[in-house]
Amino acid sequence: MRRAPAPLAVLTAALLGAGTLTPGAATSQTAPTASADLPTTLIADRVSVGELNRLVAEGNVEVLHGQTRLSAARIVYDRDGDRLTIEGPILLTTGDDTVLVADSAALSRDLSEGILRSARMVLNRQLQIAAADIQRVSGRYTTLDRTVASACRVCSESEVPLWQIRAQRIVHDEQERQLYFNHARFELMGVPVFYLPHLRVPDPSVERATGFLTPKLRVTDRLGTGLKLPYFLTLGDHQDLLITPYVSTSQTRTVELRYRRALRNGDIEAQGAISRDDLRPGETRYYLFAGGGFDLPRDFRLDFDIEGVSDPAYLLDYDYSDKDRLDSALSLTRARRDELIAADLVYFETLRESESNQTIPFLVGDLSYTRRLEPPVIGGIAGFTLAAHDHQRRSSDPADGLDLARFSAGLDWRRDWVLGNGVVLGVLGALDIDHFRIGDDTVFEGNRTRTTPAASVELRWPLVKAGADGATHVLEPVAQLVWSREDRDGVPNEDSVLVEFDEANLFSLTRFAGEDMREEGLRANLGLGWTRHDPAGWSMALMVGRIWRETDPGQFAPGSGLDGHSSDWLAALRLDLPGNLSLSNRALFDDGFDFTRNDLRIAWNADRVALASSLLWAEANPAENRPEDRSEWVMDAAYRFRDNWTGKTDWRYDFVAERAARAGIGLEYRNECVTVDLSLSRRFTSSTSVEPTTDFGVTVSLAGFGARGDGAGLARRCARF
Repeated sequence: MRRAPAPLAVLTAALLGAGTLTPGAATSQTAPTASADLPTTLIADRVSVGELNRLVAEGNVEVLHGQTRLSAARIVYDRDGDRLTIEGPILLTTGDDTVLVADSAALSRDLSEGILRSARMVLNRQLQIAAADIQRVSGRYTTLDRTVASACRVCSESEVPLWQIRAQRIVHDEQERQLYFNHARFELMGVPVFYLPHLRVPDPSVERATGFLTPKLRVTDRLGTGLKLPYFLTLGDHQDLLITPYVSTSQTRTVELRYRRALRNGDIEAQGAISRDDLRPGETRYYLFAGGGFDLPRDFRLDFDIEGVSDPAYLLDYDYSDKDRLDSALSLTRARRDELIAADLVYFETLRESESNQTIPFLVGDLSYTRRLEPPVIGGIAGFTLAAHDHQRRSSDPADGLDLARFSAGLDWRRDWVLGNGVVLGVLGALDIDHFRIGDDTVFEGNRTRTTPAASVELRWPLVKAGADGATHVLEPVAQLVWSREDRDGVPNEDSVLVEFDEANLFSLTRFAGEDMREEGLRANLGLGWTRHDPAGWSMALMVGRIWRETDPGQFAPGSGLDGHSSDWLAALRLDLPGNLSLSNRALFDDGFDFTRNDLRIAWNADRVALASSLLWAEANPAENRPEDRSEWVMDAAYRFRDNWTGKTDWRYDFVAERAARAGIGLEYRNECVTVDLSLSRRFTSSTSVEPTTDFGVTVSLAGFGARGDGAGLARRCARF
């Protein structure tokens, strides 16, 4: 409950230069100061008048001036000197991020100037600076003499912080939010490490400031021992540049760059590096990744992406990226409620040994317009699509592949009816017309036009049951009969080589991802779905389905799970448990339970555990350039085994090759004042341009400078006796 002002609040207001006082006010009268048009408010348990121009406030004294708030045991105001003499313990807060604690002080009436003795300053509840005395100047500068600064918590006066900076003087500029150290000495566990005559660092409230960032030690068997020392340069409020020199014992000389700029209608970012090393003597190696997006008039969005590298091994040698195909793209899109416009132009460059830039499509263009309609007479929802596609290869030899251009128009319509017994009847019709222009091919050379009508009838019967324990069950059988015209002439398949069969496309008109191929013939898609929601906080969903065909048009290759008169059985399970633990499994198998594909995934995100793991088995499929079976285990996990210690590991193992493709371990220590990250990784894959490599990294980050880190909640707990 807020206490009322003292009976002598009228004298307080008079001595502070106030105007009139409203009787019965909830707080004491406020007075504007000479330096700013802000009132000064005094609240105390007792207020007395000593001499004529001296006012004494005692007992839970508080003084408020703008965003500045002062709490003390006793304050004496001398009107002649316009000064406050304060006895502690004193707590002075200026804004949201700065707190001053002292035993005694002498300040001006508006608290903007003065001196605090035996004081300590806390910035952003993170960095603490102890000083013999602290002087306030002009409400902007805070000068601290004979100081010790640290973000580490200590539990006794005799304990030494993990790290600290001793300085003869520290000046805090509240307006620029900078700390200036004079004759600074950095100590680690009380041992001096280095000395700087002058040091400037941002205070903890600053998110962007020019200066050096945390260095990183990197050790690899390819590049040796090296050090990265990033320097961050602010170029105004809307752009910045990060420059990172990298020097190692393998004679590498590398400069890494990152440029960012935020514009009124978009943003751009570019990052890259340039190197000279002994891995490729005499060569200049480099890479450049750039991208951005812009909002254009009429709801259009323009995005671009540029990727380039000097040689196939550079990205892996320096651990910049594991991409083995580069794609530079330009896209223009507009998405509205009933309309989608998309245009894309992509330039591809392969880094794979098994591919050649002469034979893969290097330039791919796509343009599409989609419109959704609600017909007034027949009802339902209709869609109309116009699309164009073109891709080119550098080689003109028919043995190296063909060039293709396609123009498509499509119309589809769907309507659902709910019958009296709860069965949902759905009708779907579609018509697609594709015109192809094919070059550099001896089989499909010339122009071709394909017309593909399709229709389907679908029945769904969702059944809901609530159990006595509060659980809800949903059972839904689905039967779909689909017909589409067969194309006897055939066209080359360039964009639908990779085929997925899962619960998302079980009831689709086609399982092909692109437009070159469309599923043909008469077929029945059947499935049964069951979902359980338990009030205990867990749920489970199961879907089982299969496809039966009248005839086998031979569109799907063995290993896809879709070949033959009938597809493999599809079984998909998802289990969500309390504690953010989820498990999913998707399997394709025949009548004899011989698996074509099985994909098991586990994800767990708890307070101390983060786990993502998958186990994949896939049968060989030459049509997808996969001549051998594929079996892999991928895991990425982290476990916080103590409050401040976290272990990490990642793993990728190839069961077919009987060797690991990648493995890594890491250990991180984090508390309120420091983060130490150790990592060790090994890449086992090799080729003529890429060698296996081992990478060891060490990063040490000190909290308290710049924006607050996320280790504040891991501060030490001091025992109480």
